[in-house]
Amino acid sequence: MSRQFGGRHELGQNFLVDQSVIADIGRIVAATEGPILEIGPGDGALTRPLSRLGRPITAVEIDPRRAKRLAEQTPGHVTVVNEDVLFHRVGGRPGVVVGNVPFHITTSTLRWLLAAPHWQAAVLLVQWEVARRRAGIGGASLLTARVWPWFEFEVHSRVSKRAFRPVPTVDGGLLVVRRRPTPLVAERDAYQRFVRAVFTGRGYGLREILTRSAGVPAPVAREWLRTHGVPANALPRDLTAEQWAALWRSVRHPRRMPSP
Repeated sequence: MSRQFGGRHELGQNFLVDQSVIADIGRIVAATEGPILEIGPGDGALTRPLSRLGRPITAVEIDPRRAKRLAEQTPGHVTVVNEDVLFHRVGGRPGVVVGNVPFHITTSTLRWLLAAPHWQAAVLLVQWEVARRRAGIGGASLLTARVWPWFEFEVHSRVSKRAFRPVPTVDGGLLVVRRRPTPLVAERDAYQRFVRAVFTGRGYGLREILTRSAGVPAPVAREWLRTHGVPANALPRDLTAEQWAALWRSVRHPRRMPSP
Protein backbone atom coordinates (compact mmCIF):
# COMPACT_ATOMS: atom_id res chain seq x y z
CA MET A 1 0.00 0.00 0.00
CA SER A 2 1.30 3.44 -0.83
CA ARG A 3 0.13 7.00 -0.97
CA GLN A 4 0.77 8.95 -4.13
CA PHE A 5 1.95 12.54 -3.94
CA GLY A 6 3.14 15.00 -6.47
CA GLY A 7 5.19 17.99 -5.48
CA ARG A 8 8.08 18.82 -3.22
CA HIS A 9 6.01 21.05 -0.94
CA GLU A 10 3.34 18.43 -0.35
CA LEU A 11 5.93 15.81 0.50
CA GLY A 12 7.65 18.10 2.99
CA GLN A 13 11.05 17.31 1.51
CA ASN A 14 14.22 19.17 2.41
CA PHE A 15 16.97 17.68 0.27
CA LEU A 16 20.46 17.22 1.70
CA VAL A 17 23.07 19.05 -0.39
CA ASP A 18 26.05 19.45 1.97
CA GLN A 19 28.80 17.10 0.79
CA SER A 20 30.56 17.02 4.17
CA VAL A 21 27.38 15.77 5.87
CA ILE A 22 26.87 13.20 3.11
CA ALA A 23 30.45 12.03 3.65
CA ASP A 24 29.89 11.77 7.42
CA ILE A 25 26.83 9.59 6.89
CA GLY A 26 28.78 7.45 4.44
CA ARG A 27 31.57 6.87 6.97
CA ILE A 28 29.13 5.82 9.69
CA VAL A 29 27.29 3.44 7.36
CA ALA A 30 30.60 2.00 6.11
CA ALA A 31 31.43 0.95 9.68
CA THR A 32 28.26 -1.20 9.82
CA GLU A 33 27.53 -4.51 8.16
CA GLY A 34 24.76 -6.03 6.09
CA PRO A 35 22.30 -4.67 3.53
CA ILE A 36 21.21 -1.02 3.55
CA LEU A 37 17.63 0.25 3.73
CA GLU A 38 17.35 3.90 2.76
CA ILE A 39 14.38 6.02 3.79
CA GLY A 40 13.28 8.72 1.34
CA PRO A 41 16.24 8.79 -1.07
CA GLY A 42 14.77 11.64 -3.13
CA ASP A 43 17.18 12.38 -5.95
CA GLY A 44 19.83 10.01 -4.62
CA ALA A 45 22.21 12.35 -2.75
CA LEU A 46 22.93 9.52 -0.30
CA THR A 47 22.04 6.57 -2.53
CA ARG A 48 24.81 7.13 -5.05
CA PRO A 49 27.75 7.37 -2.62
CA LEU A 50 26.35 4.52 -0.51
CA SER A 51 26.09 2.34 -3.63
CA ARG A 52 29.90 2.50 -3.92
CA LEU A 53 30.09 0.32 -0.80
CA GLY A 54 28.91 -2.55 -2.98
CA ARG A 55 26.26 -3.68 -0.47
CA PRO A 56 22.63 -4.38 -1.41
CA ILE A 57 20.51 -1.24 -1.05
CA THR A 58 16.73 -0.98 -0.90
CA ALA A 59 15.68 2.66 -1.34
CA VAL A 60 12.07 3.39 -0.41
CA GLU A 61 10.81 6.54 -2.16
CA ILE A 62 7.20 7.75 -2.03
CA ASP A 63 7.43 10.09 -5.05
CA PRO A 64 6.81 7.91 -8.16
CA ARG A 65 8.68 10.24 -10.53
CA ARG A 66 11.78 10.38 -8.35
CA ALA A 67 11.61 6.64 -7.73
CA LYS A 68 11.53 5.93 -11.46
CA ARG A 69 14.36 8.32 -12.21
CA LEU A 70 16.55 6.98 -9.37
CA ALA A 71 15.98 3.38 -10.46
CA GLU A 72 17.22 4.28 -13.94
CA GLN A 73 20.36 6.01 -12.61
CA THR A 74 21.63 3.51 -10.01
CA PRO A 75 23.51 0.19 -10.39
CA GLY A 76 21.94 -3.23 -10.21
CA HIS A 77 22.49 -3.84 -6.50
CA VAL A 78 20.22 -0.86 -5.72
CA THR A 79 16.50 -1.66 -5.60
CA VAL A 80 14.20 1.37 -5.64
CA VAL A 81 10.73 0.78 -4.18
CA ASN A 82 7.95 3.31 -4.81
CA GLU A 83 6.20 3.06 -1.48
CA ASP A 84 5.34 4.95 1.69
CA VAL A 85 8.06 3.84 4.11
CA LEU A 86 5.52 3.63 6.94
CA PHE A 87 3.96 0.69 5.08
CA HIS A 88 7.26 -0.95 4.13
CA ARG A 89 7.96 -4.33 5.70
CA VAL A 90 11.58 -4.80 6.68
CA GLY A 91 12.87 -8.30 5.94
CA GLY A 92 16.00 -10.25 5.17
CA ARG A 93 19.15 -10.44 7.20
CA PRO A 94 20.00 -7.68 9.72
CA GLY A 95 21.51 -4.53 8.28
CA VAL A 96 21.47 -0.74 8.60
CA VAL A 97 18.75 1.84 8.01
CA VAL A 98 19.78 5.26 6.74
CA GLY A 99 17.90 8.33 5.66
CA ASN A 100 17.20 12.03 5.62
CA VAL A 101 13.82 11.71 7.34
CA PRO A 102 11.16 14.27 6.28
CA PHE A 103 10.72 16.44 9.35
CA HIS A 104 6.92 16.23 9.36
CA ILE A 105 6.91 12.42 9.71
CA THR A 106 9.87 12.06 12.08
CA THR A 107 7.92 10.68 15.04
CA SER A 108 5.85 8.26 12.99
CA THR A 109 8.98 7.08 11.15
CA LEU A 110 10.81 6.46 14.42
CA ARG A 111 7.84 4.51 15.80
CA TRP A 112 7.75 2.41 12.62
CA LEU A 113 11.48 1.79 12.75
CA LEU A 114 11.66 0.86 16.43
CA ALA A 115 8.90 -1.70 15.90
CA ALA A 116 10.55 -3.20 12.80
CA PRO A 117 12.81 -6.28 12.92
CA HIS A 118 15.88 -7.15 10.85
CA TRP A 119 18.12 -4.14 11.46
CA GLN A 120 21.03 -3.54 13.80
CA ALA A 121 21.84 0.16 13.32
CA ALA A 122 20.16 3.27 11.96
CA VAL A 123 21.71 6.54 10.81
CA LEU A 124 19.00 9.18 10.62
CA LEU A 125 18.99 12.89 9.83
CA VAL A 126 16.19 14.43 11.91
CA GLN A 127 15.42 17.77 13.58
CA TRP A 128 18.08 18.83 16.06
CA GLU A 129 15.78 18.90 19.07
CA VAL A 130 14.34 15.51 18.16
CA ALA A 131 17.86 14.04 18.00
CA ARG A 132 18.67 15.50 21.43
CA ARG A 133 15.47 14.25 23.04
CA ARG A 134 15.82 10.77 21.58
CA ALA A 135 19.35 10.55 22.99
CA GLY A 136 18.17 11.78 26.40
CA ILE A 137 20.10 15.06 26.22
CA GLY A 138 18.29 17.67 28.28
CA GLY A 139 15.69 15.11 29.29
CA ALA A 140 14.41 11.95 27.62
CA SER A 141 11.03 11.61 25.97
CA LEU A 142 8.43 8.95 26.72
CA LEU A 143 9.20 7.30 23.38
CA THR A 144 12.88 7.02 24.24
CA ALA A 145 12.33 5.73 27.78
CA ARG A 146 9.94 3.05 26.50
CA VAL A 147 12.52 1.57 24.10
CA TRP A 148 15.81 2.38 25.85
CA PRO A 149 16.33 -1.15 27.21
CA TRP A 150 16.50 -2.42 23.62
CA PHE A 151 18.11 0.49 21.74
CA GLU A 152 20.96 2.94 22.26
CA PHE A 153 20.68 6.50 20.91
CA GLU A 154 23.64 8.76 20.11
CA VAL A 155 23.78 12.26 18.64
CA HIS A 156 26.65 12.26 16.18
CA SER A 157 26.56 15.92 15.14
CA ARG A 158 24.44 18.99 14.56
CA VAL A 159 23.63 19.76 10.92
CA SER A 160 23.03 23.36 9.86
CA LYS A 161 19.71 24.07 8.19
CA ARG A 162 21.78 25.53 5.34
CA ALA A 163 22.77 21.94 4.48
CA PHE A 164 19.27 21.46 3.00
CA ARG A 165 17.36 22.76 -0.01
CA PRO A 166 14.89 24.27 0.47
CA VAL A 167 16.24 25.59 3.76
CA PRO A 168 14.05 24.49 6.71
CA THR A 169 13.34 26.65 9.74
CA VAL A 170 15.41 24.51 12.15
CA ASP A 171 18.77 22.73 12.18
CA GLY A 172 19.04 18.99 11.77
CA GLY A 173 20.80 16.40 13.89
CA LEU A 174 22.52 13.19 12.89
CA LEU A 175 21.07 10.50 15.16
CA VAL A 176 22.63 7.03 15.38
CA VAL A 177 20.49 4.22 16.82
CA ARG A 178 21.87 0.79 17.67
CA ARG A 179 20.03 -2.31 18.77
CA ARG A 180 21.48 -3.56 22.06
CA PRO A 181 22.99 -7.06 21.77
CA THR A 182 21.62 -7.83 25.25
CA PRO A 183 18.46 -5.98 26.36
CA LEU A 184 18.49 -4.30 29.75
CA VAL A 185 14.94 -5.54 30.42
CA ALA A 186 13.27 -8.84 29.51
CA GLU A 187 9.56 -8.01 29.91
CA ARG A 188 8.79 -5.53 27.12
CA ASP A 189 5.02 -5.01 27.42
CA ALA A 190 4.90 -4.79 31.21
CA TYR A 191 7.93 -2.49 31.31
CA GLN A 192 6.46 -0.16 28.70
CA ARG A 193 3.14 0.05 30.55
CA PHE A 194 5.07 0.96 33.70
CA VAL A 195 7.07 3.68 31.94
CA ARG A 196 3.93 5.20 30.49
CA ALA A 197 2.28 5.21 33.92
CA VAL A 198 5.27 7.00 35.42
CA PHE A 199 5.59 9.55 32.60
CA THR A 200 1.89 10.42 32.62
CA GLY A 201 1.40 10.12 36.38
CA ARG A 202 0.69 13.00 38.71
CA GLY A 203 2.83 14.03 41.62
CA TYR A 204 5.58 16.38 42.71
CA GLY A 205 8.70 14.54 41.64
CA LEU A 206 9.45 10.86 41.18
CA ARG A 207 8.74 9.77 44.74
CA GLU A 208 5.16 10.99 44.61
CA ILE A 209 4.63 9.85 41.03
CA LEU A 210 5.88 6.33 41.76
CA THR A 211 3.72 5.88 44.85
CA ARG A 212 0.58 7.76 43.76
CA SER A 213 0.37 6.98 40.05
CA ALA A 214 2.53 3.92 39.33
CA GLY A 215 1.53 1.75 42.28
CA VAL A 216 5.03 1.44 43.72
CA PRO A 217 5.09 0.83 47.49
CA ALA A 218 6.49 3.85 49.31
CA PRO A 219 9.37 1.89 50.97
CA VAL A 220 10.46 0.51 47.58
CA ALA A 221 10.38 3.97 46.00
CA ARG A 222 12.33 5.55 48.87
CA GLU A 223 14.96 2.81 48.88
CA TRP A 224 15.47 2.95 45.11
CA LEU A 225 15.84 6.74 45.06
CA ARG A 226 18.31 6.62 47.96
CA THR A 227 20.34 3.74 46.51
CA HIS A 228 20.70 5.37 43.09
CA GLY A 229 21.23 8.92 44.31
CA VAL A 230 18.13 10.25 42.55
CA PRO A 231 16.47 13.27 44.22
CA ALA A 232 12.87 12.75 45.27
CA ASN A 233 11.82 15.75 43.17
CA ALA A 234 13.53 14.48 39.98
CA LEU A 235 11.28 14.00 36.95
CA PRO A 236 10.85 10.89 34.77
CA ARG A 237 12.68 12.61 31.91
CA ASP A 238 15.80 12.91 34.13
CA LEU A 239 16.45 9.16 34.37
CA THR A 240 19.00 7.35 32.21
CA ALA A 241 18.45 4.05 30.40
CA GLU A 242 20.28 2.15 33.13
CA GLN A 243 18.27 3.87 35.87
CA TRP A 244 14.97 2.98 34.17
CA ALA A 245 16.06 -0.65 33.95
CA ALA A 246 17.16 -0.67 37.61
CA LEU A 247 13.90 0.97 38.67
CA TRP A 248 11.91 -1.66 36.81
CA ARG A 249 13.90 -4.46 38.46
CA SER A 250 13.23 -2.93 41.89
CA VAL A 251 9.51 -2.74 41.15
CA ARG A 252 9.38 -6.18 39.54
CA HIS A 253 11.44 -7.89 42.22
CA PRO A 254 11.37 -5.71 45.36
CA ARG A 255 13.80 -6.57 48.14
CA ARG A 256 12.25 -7.91 51.33
CA MET A 257 11.93 -4.98 53.73
CA PRO A 258 12.88 -5.56 57.42
CA SER A 259 10.02 -6.00 59.84
CA PRO A 260 9.36 -3.04 62.14
